Amino acid sequence: MNPLFRPARAFAVKAWLPALLSLPWLASPAPAQQLYMPRTVRQAYANGTRSPDGRPGPRYWQNRGRYTITLTATPPERTVRGTEQIVYVNNSPDTLSNLVIKLFLNIHKPGAPRNGGASDDYLTSGIHIDRFAVNGTAAPWQSDPRFFTSQPVRLPAPLMPHDSVRLAFDWHYEISREAGREGMLDATTWYLAYFYPRVAVYDDYEGWDTMDFTDQQEFYSDFNDYDVTIRVPANFIVWGTGTLLDPQTVLQPAALARYQASFTSDTTIRVATREDLAAHRVTLAQTNDWHFRARDIPDMAFGLSDHYHWDAASVVVDDAAHRRASVQAAYHDSAADFHYMTQFGRHALDRLSHHWPGVPYPYEKSTIFLGTADMEYPMMVNDNSFPDTSFSRFVAEHEIAHTYFPFYMGINETRYGFMDEGWATTFEYLVGVADMGAAREDELYRQFRVNRWITDPSPLEDLPIITPGDVLKGPAYGNNAYGKASLGYLAVKDMLGDALFARALHAFMDRWHGRHPTPWDFFNTFNDASGRDLNWFWNNWFFGNGYIDLAVGGVTRTAGGYAVVVNNVGGMAAPVDLRLRFTDGTTQTVHQTPAIWQANQRQATVTVSTSKALQSLDLDGGIWMDATPADNHWAATR
Repeated sequence: MNPLFRPARAFAVKAWLPALLSLPWLASPAPAQQLYMPRTVRQAYANGTRSPDGRPGPRYWQNRGRYTITLTATPPERTVRGTEQIVYVNNSPDTLSNLVIKLFLNIHKPGAPRNGGASDDYLTSGIHIDRFAVNGTAAPWQSDPRFFTSQPVRLPAPLMPHDSVRLAFDWHYEISREAGREGMLDATTWYLAYFYPRVAVYDDYEGWDTMDFTDQQEFYSDFNDYDVTIRVPANFIVWGTGTLLDPQTVLQPAALARYQASFTSDTTIRVATREDLAAHRVTLAQTNDWHFRARDIPDMAFGLSDHYHWDAASVVVDDAAHRRASVQAAYHDSAADFHYMTQFGRHALDRLSHHWPGVPYPYEKSTIFLGTADMEYPMMVNDNSFPDTSFSRFVAEHEIAHTYFPFYMGINETRYGFMDEGWATTFEYLVGVADMGAAREDELYRQFRVNRWITDPSPLEDLPIITPGDVLKGPAYGNNAYGKASLGYLAVKDMLGDALFARALHAFMDRWHGRHPTPWDFFNTFNDASGRDLNWFWNNWFFGNGYIDLAVGGVTRTAGGYAVVVNNVGGMAAPVDLRLRFTDGTTQTVHQTPAIWQANQRQATVTVSTSKALQSLDLDGGIWMDATPADNHWAATR
């Protein structure tokens, strides 16, 4: 931890540590294998903020804020102006002499550290703080040139444990001409994200989050309450995170009626069409304040346009409560696939709520906005248009799946992206299997999620999944976060079976939603909830530098059939099918879960019970693709 961000400790650990160590949850038997754990995370367990059984510890805490923001945008003028009040609550046991403020849009400043180049259209002068106040008193804003997306701020007086501080900002910035995760899509269509100063996460295992935003890795945010007003000219529609309050103050009566009807409609309602927009029949003919509110969420994002169409419907996401969630789409008429997007979104929310992960969608709505990023935000996704509507649905399902990981679960996706991208990829796959069948979805999954990793012999591809993502870039980051992690989760599902896997997953989500779990909280919860010591698997798949490469080591005739030796050349504990062909022309498939590697992760013997003569066999990993398929075949000699 940078000494600049080290807090003054307000309590003495040694005074209560002996009593803590005597608690029953620390007296359970140790697993046969231990997992590597960073010293900071290990200290959190010693401090009692996290428990070895995977639950939050008796001393768990997390900080939070209440944000009240007004943002003014007047396209095509590029300057965006904002005013903001933050009430930041220090629930930690630490005295904070300083805060860290995140200014993500400083990624656009020349000289900002980023994992890639920057065009002239991408570059801006960043965020300008025009006024800063602490507890109602003006304070100087020191913009330290050594910092870009994280700015340390010394407080006039320390923030004591369980106390709060009031911050106020006025700021402005020029929106980037180049749209990515945010920016201008055209002169009057903008996507607004990461646009406001926010207090960085201060947690129990790392302290202040000072990781740079480099435009590759993603984000880590507290659960906050937001009250946001977006002020725009007449004829502009604003879509965004949270509940739109008082829609009658911005919408004309006919558009308002269509909008309200969509909340109980299974069919798509065209709230604003090209004809409505051209005739100025949607918004009131004045400067309009679009007012949104959301609680216990990690971020807010908004899209605005004076010519995007607006579709809406809804879907039941919680059968017990009969609760419906709104699904909306905002798009240019030329995007043919987006005419179906509201129904794609309904389908995604239905599948995610009722199948995998099988947890009711936790928010009141989801909006799919036509952009360029294929990127997720709380209750919003910013997706490209594609000629193939099946691919459009695939992308939307993946991004909406991020609702659960990272947003519902509070993941540190900057450092541990495999905990959100890996799960979104897993849910994307499981939804696809249900929709298209295993054969078609397996083909797509191998093409998009596995092939580029398993066919690349670069040593960067063999870095353990647990490697902190903020030090990775390119394929080493992407494959660890997406395909490799997803294959690992699916391998656990294969090994535990659907029912036990679902029980463990739901235990993890029940224990940690609205909090900040680490990978070790996940591993420990799965061990606890499944009743299995899975550390051998976690070590192999997430902490090891193996890859998938199995080979037939030999086939021996036995009294009851055959003994097939399978060598694990790459070392990864992957499932495998033995495809058997007998001399009478019949075939048989013998499936082996990753459990075959628990005793010996380099070699396993599979017993095949049969009275038939074996002609040949092949090892088939399915989505667990093999790096060297040439040695997966065996044939009997004549």
